[in-house]
Amino acid sequence: MASEKVSADKSPPSSTILVPVFIPAVIVIALMVIGTMSNPELAGDIFSDILAYFTQSFGWFYMLSVAIFLVFIVAVAFSKWGNIKLGPDHAEPEYSFVAWFAMLFSAGYGIALLFFGVAEPVLHYASPPAGPAMTVDAAKQAMQISFFHWGFHIWAIYGLVGLSLAYFAFRHGLPLSMRSTLYPLIGERIHGPMGHIVDVFAILGTLFGIATTLGLSVAQINAGLNYLWPSIPLSTTVQITAIVAITALATLSVVAGMDKGVKRLSMLNMVLAISLMIFVFAVGPTVFILNTFMQNTGSYLSNIVERTFNLQAYTASDWIGNWTLFIFGWTIAWAPFVGLFIAKISRGRTIRQFVVGVMVVPTVFTFLWFSVFGDTALHLIMVDGYTSLIDEVQNDQAIALFKLFEQLPLTSIVSFITVFLIITFFVTSSDSGSLVIDSLASGGVAQTPVWQRVFWASTEGVVAAALLLAGGLGALQTATIVSALPFAIIMLIAMVGMWRALVIEGHHEVSLQQHMQSPQGGVKSGPGFWKKRLANLVDFPPREAVEKFLRTIAFQAMHKVEVELEQQGWEAEVNFDEQNCRAQFQVFQEGKLEFIYEVRLRGYAMPDFAFPETEEVDSDDHYYRAEVFLRRGGQAYDVYGYDQQDIISDILDQFEKYLHFLHISPGILPWKMEEHDDDLVNESDEQPEETYLADKPL
Repeated sequence: MASEKVSADKSPPSSTILVPVFIPAVIVIALMVIGTMSNPELAGDIFSDILAYFTQSFGWFYMLSVAIFLVFIVAVAFSKWGNIKLGPDHAEPEYSFVAWFAMLFSAGYGIALLFFGVAEPVLHYASPPAGPAMTVDAAKQAMQISFFHWGFHIWAIYGLVGLSLAYFAFRHGLPLSMRSTLYPLIGERIHGPMGHIVDVFAILGTLFGIATTLGLSVAQINAGLNYLWPSIPLSTTVQITAIVAITALATLSVVAGMDKGVKRLSMLNMVLAISLMIFVFAVGPTVFILNTFMQNTGSYLSNIVERTFNLQAYTASDWIGNWTLFIFGWTIAWAPFVGLFIAKISRGRTIRQFVVGVMVVPTVFTFLWFSVFGDTALHLIMVDGYTSLIDEVQNDQAIALFKLFEQLPLTSIVSFITVFLIITFFVTSSDSGSLVIDSLASGGVAQTPVWQRVFWASTEGVVAAALLLAGGLGALQTATIVSALPFAIIMLIAMVGMWRALVIEGHHEVSLQQHMQSPQGGVKSGPGFWKKRLANLVDFPPREAVEKFLRTIAFQAMHKVEVELEQQGWEAEVNFDEQNCRAQFQVFQEGKLEFIYEVRLRGYAMPDFAFPETEEVDSDDHYYRAEVFLRRGGQAYDVYGYDQQDIISDILDQFEKYLHFLHISPGILPWKMEEHDDDLVNESDEQPEETYLADKPL
C-alpha cells in the first residue's frame, strides 16, 4: 500500500544486476577486447572489411530508418497526442529548461561539435562529394552537409528513443529500459529472453558509441596538449593514458550521481562552450558568420528531403560510409545512452515540449556553432589566404580547432580552455553513459550500487583503448556502424510499439470525451449542489478540517461503494494512508488495468484574494484541498465540502469512464505495473510539502 511504500528503505541493494542481460553483454565485450588486443593488426583489417560490407549492403537501410524516425517524431509532436504528459497528468518537470538542455547537450554531442566544428567544413571544402574542390560552390556544399549531418536527423534518433522510454516508464510505470518500448507488441514477453536480447543490444550499442566518442576526444586532447606543449608527442600511448586518467575522473563523477555530478558538470560545459563560441564570433568575421548562418539554414531546409535520400548510388566512392553513414550509425549506436539519459531528465514534460526541446533548440545551437567555427575557418582560407589549414586538417582532424585559434587573439589561453572543455565533456559523456548502461544491465532500476557504476565506467575506457590499438578512428567507425544495425531494427519496432500505445491513449481520451465531465468532476446531486460548489470556491480551509473530511466522509463514502461492489461480485479495496493523509479506492479485474480513485490532501499558498476585507495576506499562510487523483494523474478539482452521496456519485462517474475505456479498447493488453504502481500513483506527495505549496497556485 501507499503507506508501506513511503516508509520503505530507499537505499540501493548490494547488487541490482539482471544476470540474463549482464552476463551476455560482458562476454561479448570481453571477447572483443581480448581478440582486438591479442592481434591489433588483424583486428584492424577485419574492421576495415566489415565497414566496407556494411556501407555497401545496408547504407540504404540506415538512411531510410533515419528518415522514418524524423517523420514519426514530428508527426507525433504535432498530432493530438502532443499534449500527453510524460508522467501523470499532474507531473511537473524535474529540471529547469536551462539545466535540462545543458545535460542534454553535454551527453548528446558536445565532443562531436568540438571535434567536427572546424574539421568537417574544411574537409568537405577540400574534397566535396560532388563537383570541383575549393570553390564557392564547394564552400556552400561543405556547410550544408555539416548542417545535414548534425541537424534534425540525429536529434530525431535521440528523441525517438528518449520519448519512447519516458512515455512507457513515466506514463505507464514500466521499467526505464529499452525492453519496455516493446510491451504493446509482445506483452509479458518483455520480461523474458526477447526483452533480455533487446537490452543486451542496447548495452553493446551504447558502449561502442561511447567508446567512439572517447576515442575522438582523446585524439583531440592529445592534439591540444601537443599544441600547447610540443614535448608531449602525438601517439596512441598518450591517448590511452588520457583515457585512463579521465576515466578515473568520470568514475568520481558517476559515484556522485545525477544531480551532484552530471548536472553540475553539464552546466559548466554549457557555460564554457557558449563562452568559446561568443569569443570566436566576436573576434572572427562576425557579419560573414551571420550572413552564412541565414543562407545555410535556408539551404538546409529547402534541400533536406533530397539529402536525406542521397546515397550517391551513381558514384563509386567511400565518402558516404566515412561521413553520413558513420555519423548516423554513431548516433543510432549512442541512442540508447542519450535516449535513456534524456528520458531520465524529462519527466513531467508534454510530448510536444519534449520534441521541440530535443530537436529545435539543439539544432539551432548546432547551426550557430558550425557557422561560427566552420565559416570562420572557410573565411580564413578563402579570403585571408590561410590555405595551409587544409593540409593541417587533412593530416590530423583533431588539430583543426587549435589551428583555427592560431589566427585569433589569446591563442594559448583559448586553446587551454578548449582542452579543459574537451576533458569535461569526456567526463560527462562517460559518467552519464555509465549510469545509463548500469540501468540497462539492471532491468531499468534507477538506484544501483556504486561498484556497478564504477565497473561500467572502467569498461568504457578499456573498450575505447582496445579499439584505438586496433586501428584508431577506422576501428571506432566500424564498431559504431555494425552495432547500430540491430539497434536500428529495434528502434523501428519500438516506434510501432509507441504508435500502438498512443492509439490506446487515444481510446482513453475518447472515453473521457464521450462522458463529459462538469467542472467539479461530473457530480450532479440535486438542486442544492451549486450552493456547495460556491461555498467551496470561496472557502480556504485549514489542514485539520480537510484531514478530518478525508478520514470520515471521503473514506466512508469509498467504503460504501466497496461493500456494494463486492455484493455484485467485484473485487474492491479501500485504504487510508495515515502518513500522507489520503484515501484510496481500488477495483480489480483479472487481466485488466485496475481502477484507482484517490482523494489526497494538498496544500497551497493562500491567494491574495482569499479575504477581500483585508489589504494583504500573510505569505506564510496556507490552505488545503481534498483533490481527486486517478491512475493517469491529478484531476485538479477539490471535493472538500461534499457529502457522502456527492463523493459516491463522483466515484461512479469516474468508474463509468473507466468501464467505457475498457469497452472501446477490446483485446488490448493491460500495462504491467506491479511494483511500479505506487510510483505512478503516489509520486508527487512524497516530496516535502513545502516543495509544492508556493509553486502550485490555484
